[in-house]
Parts: sequence; C-alpha cells; structure tokens
Amino acid sequence: MGERMRPAGYGTGTYEEKRSRFIGELFPVASEDQAKERIAQVKKKYPDARHHCWAWVLPDGSCRWSDDGEPGGTAGGPMAAVLKGADLYGALCVVTRYFGGTLLGSGGLVRAYSKAAALALADAGAEPDPEKSILRISCPWDSLDRVHRLIREYEGTLTDSDYASDPERALLTVELLAERTADLTRRLTDATGGRASVTEP
Repeated sequence: MGERMRPAGYGTGTYEEKRSRFIGELFPVASEDQAKERIAQVKKKYPDARHHCWAWVLPDGSCRWSDDGEPGGTAGGPMAAVLKGADLYGALCVVTRYFGGTLLGSGGLVRAYSKAAALALADAGAEPDPEKSILRISCPWDSLDRVHRLIREYEGTLTDSDYASDPERALLTVELLAERTADLTRRLTDATGGRASVTEP
C-alpha cells in the first residue's frame, strides 16, 4: 500500500467509445452527505444523460459505489478500483454516460468507466493526506477560552462539543494533525493547571 493521498482539487475528463460519451468528474468530499449532494448536483447538470455512475472513498476509508442501471460490476466497482489503486481518500468520482446507440459489452463498459475515472483523477491531481488524530478534551468552564485559543493555534477542527452533560466542564472533540497532538496536549495541561483531560478515543 502506498502513501495515503487526497484529491488536490476538482478534476474532469471525457472518454468516448462508439459514440457513447463518458464524462468523469472527481470531487474532494469529507462526508457521505457531501458526496450525495455532489451526485445530486451532477444529475441536475446532465438531466438527459442515461447513467450517472459513482464511487466514493471517504476519509475514514469507507467505500461505496453505484452502477446506476449499467450491468452489475461494470461501472461503480471499476471506478472504486481506480480510487483505491491511487490510495485516494476523501474522494468522489461520478461518471455520466450519454449512450451512443451501440452496446459496448461488459469489457467495454469496464474500460470506459475506468478510463473516464482515471482521466478525472489525472486532471484533479493528488497530494499527500497527512495522518489525523481525534482528541477528546474535558476542561473546566473558566479554562474554555484558553482551550479554544490553543485549538485554533494548532489548527485543530472542532468536530463536536457538549456543554450540557456536565455542569462544571465542557467536552470538546477536536481533529488535528497527528504530529501535533503531543504538543497540544502538553500545552493544554500547562494552560489549565492540569485540570484539562485529553484522551484519544
């Protein structure tokens, strides 16, 4: 397995076979909801197309795909294989097909969908996806401002917060680069006089 990668941006590419046109689009996505939203946007952009096949690999490694009416295993699966073959995470590929009147057969469909996905990936480019960590931080209310400042300083992303469960403490969930977790934990301990607790789930 190679280095974990992510899309550098949006990419597109078109492949034609026997007058059928396959329009590949690659999107960076952070969640299933975002991926579904992108798929809906593509369908709206090409409402007269016969098929909108897709595959995604989310940042957590979960993978799904759809053949959208094409013979089973000829579209979404091969597209997912392109993404996985590039060690790509946080990526959605949608290939829209305009039928040209000639059946391509299973082998022709696999080749066409794979090629359109590869062209979109090549256009988007890929970059290293640094390893991330999740921290659960519990801190007293009077330390909350200092904790928030440190999270911003270390470019952490607040993914969840609970201000109601404990009347004396706030509970925060933060995502940040794995290489920064030890230093942030030390700084949080110093800033709160040891009253903040930090755990990795």
